[in-house]
Amino acid sequence: MKTTAALLVETGKPLVLAEIETPALNPGQVLVEIAYSGACGTQLMEVAGDKGEDKWVPHCLGHEGTGTVVDVGSAVTKVKEGDKVVLSWIKGEGQEAGGAKYDWDGKTVNSGGVTTFQRHAVVSENRLTHLPDGMPMDVAVLLGCAAPTGMGAVFNVLQAKAGDAIAVFGTGGIGINALMAAALAGGTPVIGVDPNASRRDLAMTYGATHVIDPTAGDVIEAIKAIAPNGVDLAVEATGIPDVMLQAVNATRQQGGRAVVIGNAKAGAEFKMSPNVFNSGRSLLGTWGGDSVPDRDYGRFARLLGNGRFPVRDLLSNAYKLEDINEALADLRSGKIGRPLIDMSL
Repeated sequence: MKTTAALLVETGKPLVLAEIETPALNPGQVLVEIAYSGACGTQLMEVAGDKGEDKWVPHCLGHEGTGTVVDVGSAVTKVKEGDKVVLSWIKGEGQEAGGAKYDWDGKTVNSGGVTTFQRHAVVSENRLTHLPDGMPMDVAVLLGCAAPTGMGAVFNVLQAKAGDAIAVFGTGGIGINALMAAALAGGTPVIGVDPNASRRDLAMTYGATHVIDPTAGDVIEAIKAIAPNGVDLAVEATGIPDVMLQAVNATRQQGGRAVVIGNAKAGAEFKMSPNVFNSGRSLLGTWGGDSVPDRDYGRFARLLGNGRFPVRDLLSNAYKLEDINEALADLRSGKIGRPLIDMSL
């Protein structure tokens, strides 16, 4: 069968809408009709070429979404035809079946284990999780990346507890989910740091007790005006090396911890004084907030659905797949927190 997909054909250029032929399913692969897709900074980096040379073009994109299972390959046991599912780049239970290869008028189109910028996608079984009961399919897009990465960083990696002073550097989609988790964990104060005024406004809606414009002065001094000893915990969600340093330096001595979520551009480096470690601070990394989909996504869904925050408002008004380049441009500019692409439009 043919389906419509937004393809990366050349880095630095807009995505190309194309009709591609879906291949026969290999063992462990699942054909999903995509309902909604999200997008995040990773796709912006891929399109811009910021992750380095792309040897796989032309290829499909997108790593978070929701949909309905249409068909399953042999040996698939986790899902069946008709199941509503969350698609995520984070691996869960099930087979790792690799990416599919589509045909585009005689040209091979590559894809990874999960892609979502298309109306139908061949997905590896382990990138699918059953849609949590009661969660709308549009909001559930957040479970594909933003929630497990941002919330997971706070709950799984930093293990925040009530009374912790927490700072989040970068209040885009992932940072907002980290802020919500910090507030839900009982953090106080909860500080959002972002140069974009609209994103600072979002931060105040989604759990921040204070916000800081890093272009207005010394960030560390501004944080210590709120938390005099420094924060207990910090989340970095920008991918900017200098901000990674700010995050760890914003934490308190003897126990402060910072976790880096953001993806830096290919070749980026930073230098850090060993005194950071001698003072008892820790700088941590994470892969998707150390989230385990089959363990965590139901819990994150309950937290997102508890009514404390206007979670649906974090997602944009729906874009058509044909408007994917506009959606990515709006995400890059900070005009929206998280784009929502509705495949029914």
